[in-house]
Amino acid sequence: ARARDDAGRSRRATRRCARRETRRATRVDRARAMGSRDGARFAYGRARGEGPREKSGGNFASTMRRLGRHSCSVLIGFVICASLWARSSARGTSYGEEVLKAGPLSAFSITARKMTTRALVKSCASASGEVYLVTGAAGFVGSNVATALKRRGAGVVGLDNVNDYYPRGLKRSRMGKLSEIGVHVVEADLNDAVTVRKILETCEVTTVVHLAAQAGVRYAVKNPGAYVHSNVAGFVTLMEEIVHMKRMPKVIFASSSSVYGLNTKVPFSETDVTDSPASLYAATKKADELLAHTYNHIHGVALTALRFFTVYGPYGRPDMAYFSFANNIMQDKPIKIFKGPDGGELARDFTYIDDVVRGTIAACDTSEKSGKNSDGSKPPFRVYNLGNTKPVTVSDFVSSLEKALGKTAKRNYVPMPKTGDVPFTHADISAAKRDLGYNPTVGLDEGLQNFVRWYTKYYENGAHREDTHYVPM
Repeated sequence: ARARDDAGRSRRATRRCARRETRRATRVDRARAMGSRDGARFAYGRARGEGPREKSGGNFASTMRRLGRHSCSVLIGFVICASLWARSSARGTSYGEEVLKAGPLSAFSITARKMTTRALVKSCASASGEVYLVTGAAGFVGSNVATALKRRGAGVVGLDNVNDYYPRGLKRSRMGKLSEIGVHVVEADLNDAVTVRKILETCEVTTVVHLAAQAGVRYAVKNPGAYVHSNVAGFVTLMEEIVHMKRMPKVIFASSSSVYGLNTKVPFSETDVTDSPASLYAATKKADELLAHTYNHIHGVALTALRFFTVYGPYGRPDMAYFSFANNIMQDKPIKIFKGPDGGELARDFTYIDDVVRGTIAACDTSEKSGKNSDGSKPPFRVYNLGNTKPVTVSDFVSSLEKALGKTAKRNYVPMPKTGDVPFTHADISAAKRDLGYNPTVGLDEGLQNFVRWYTKYYENGAHREDTHYVPM
């Protein structure tokens, strides 16, 4: 009878150990899906085995002692608990002190979150009462929008996961310039709902300028999950936190000219049907517009979608064609110019960054406040094109870039890959002119000269080689 009791206690101890380790593994799986660094550390302990992991080790040892003299039970318990422990330890080590993965859908490493309440309060200070959260603040458009808003006296805080889709050095440089003017950028993934909530509540944000996204048309073929994670799940996470605020902020967010997809009517108008996206990136941006319409309809959130048309300028993205063209021309390497299925050249409505920034801020200023009125009315869901209205072929664009750089390109014309690029873009900006006062003023030659002045100075004497030798994914 005593032997049976001992054996029963051993089996129960083994089952308790297995259940405990399974629960711990489940918590980490949830933390990984949420992209929460703190959640992962809570579940498995700190990177070097502190806290909860030490406690778990003690429980494991005591459990083994309780198994007693029965070698068969000891062996079974050891195999189960050790295998689960190894699983937890292996997963735990992927959450280091400095870098972690955003979640199972992201292929990029994300820098660890850095945020203090003091930094938030200081960054959000505003005499006018206007406080902006700019997501994607370490990005090209985001950093320029945040700078313009801060310079006119608004409180501004940024959010960016600083992923490694392209070299982080340029993102850090943009963040450094923002820090100089008093804009704090919180380093966190948009799917980290706890962090998003803390920013919104601590700063009492009045306007969200949502520019964070996984960019790039062609890379979506290689890693579609990253686009769903950032562009769709991230958008929903942000909106869910917004609608639960006591005072809902108004939201201006970046869509894309890519949503027009295979549209053959030109110029592209906001009233055109956009049900034929040519890329997964375009599909995620269209999904954002549909989700925005839903949140506007149900909750009365004032949402404005801005369809950007091929934005370029200083501190731009190294994965963009004009940037890689400049890199290759300066290094005497050939550049690839894509030709359409009919042999014709691609054409783009290139839009200078300063014009896009002015249009974005105008959308903020003209937006109604969020919330439904007593009579059930609500602010409209708005969509605007922000383009230049003067599309040029890629060959003509390269000719202008050659003139600005003072060097001739080695051109290599190749068929356009089937990765979702469209043959042309052309914006109808009549609605933006009417409602926002939007009027692009920077021509292509002037814009490229500005870009080249910055480019030659920033990369002088071989500086920042990670950018100039970057090959788009």
